[in-house]
Amino acid sequence: MKRRVFLSAAAAGCSTLTRAESRVFAGPSPLAAGRSSRAAPGTARSTILFFLSGGASHIDMWDMKPAAPLEYRGPFQPIATSAPGVTLCQHLPLLAQQAHHLVLLNSIGGSVSTNDHHAGYYYNLTGHVPDSTFLSLGNNRTPYASDWPSMAAVAGSRRPPHPDLTNAITIPHVEGAPAYTRPGQFAARLGTQYDPLYVIGSREKPTSFQAPAITLEGGITPGRLADRTSMLKALDDARRDLDRSAAVESWSAQQQRAFSLLMSRRTTAAFDLSQESPEVLDRYGRTINGTSLLLARRLAEAGVPFITVFWMGDEKQAERRKCASGGGWDTHGNNFQCLQDWLLPEFDRGFSALVEDLSHRGLLEQTLLLITSEMGRKPKIGDPRSGGPSGAGRDHWTHCLTDVMAGGGLRGGQTYGSSDRFAEYPQDRPLTPADVARTVYHAMGITDLTAYDNQNRPYQLLDAGEPLTELF
Repeated sequence: MKRRVFLSAAAAGCSTLTRAESRVFAGPSPLAAGRSSRAAPGTARSTILFFLSGGASHIDMWDMKPAAPLEYRGPFQPIATSAPGVTLCQHLPLLAQQAHHLVLLNSIGGSVSTNDHHAGYYYNLTGHVPDSTFLSLGNNRTPYASDWPSMAAVAGSRRPPHPDLTNAITIPHVEGAPAYTRPGQFAARLGTQYDPLYVIGSREKPTSFQAPAITLEGGITPGRLADRTSMLKALDDARRDLDRSAAVESWSAQQQRAFSLLMSRRTTAAFDLSQESPEVLDRYGRTINGTSLLLARRLAEAGVPFITVFWMGDEKQAERRKCASGGGWDTHGNNFQCLQDWLLPEFDRGFSALVEDLSHRGLLEQTLLLITSEMGRKPKIGDPRSGGPSGAGRDHWTHCLTDVMAGGGLRGGQTYGSSDRFAEYPQDRPLTPADVARTVYHAMGITDLTAYDNQNRPYQLLDAGEPLTELF
């Protein structure tokens, strides 16, 4: 097999430790404290985060304002749902039938200095306010080793290692890569050993997923791999006598993780959607986003602690509909047609199927679902970049967005907080992405967020926000 492919297996597409990272992560494991004292206020064994990449329009989906002027509310109407008092957009009819499981958080203020994607991703994936480099560098701001870790990395790091898989898995792509790899989706200062495993899918073959870095190549069998493992172990033992640094220990953990993944049949079985019936595939929708949610259910069923699904857009479809976007939820132009004809139907089918499927299988109580995005959309219609009001687009708007949660011990069928009359800013019970992150940790029974730097000094992985315990 290709040596580079094998050595990258543990990181699954992420780079190995650099010298700078070695300095950051030197010293004892940042996760040594907290595991034994972890309380269990929530029932979530796993979390599935569905990230609507591009900036989903809160005012057109969740937080509709039917009494606002037309230039704000647009043509969509709210509809009644299975939860009294909870309304959704008319173009979410399937999800409306599952609203008794949902919690809508309508008062999230996610303002960032750039009012743009990079910083919005970082804030909503980590719970930390972006630093000044996001403003000075814009889209050139790459992920840093000193960044705060994602919720996925934190949650995965606080759970015992999964016997066959990794504790954090991301589907179906590395968000923004290669041109604009989004900060906030990695383990960063926690160490690359806690980075998610990226499982790659495509729109052309939506039922086929691959983790290229954990595929045996060139006729290598598990037996031959085991022989090579023994030889490698002898060499590593000699090397460790010369160097006992934290970087070597981390690399050793990466190697062991790679061997475990490569030699486990259950690893590849978890990604095999051919085991699902045609009816189930049809219910989720045979699109890359629908099948990604189905795969997320399979991984949660297998006990993976944190699964992230980044919405995969379709640039060609966006171009045909003149959305003035890269194919996702960034609807700078023709917002309403792009939502009605393309984005909302695919989302409605896939996510409603996930909620329904988990409920029918008795898995919803132990699986927390979270929908978020890097921003909402500007409530006043008319983005100057797409012709103003005549272009019918909505610009970026980080100042107010809605997150949706379900399962994991939450009481469904409720709305928390509210925005002002135009959905421009939070009004009642204002929240931040830090509160959302804290609520995720609470649902998963993670109460101790203590970590240690390379000088063995304790610090908190998230010292802002409060869990919304009243939702449970």
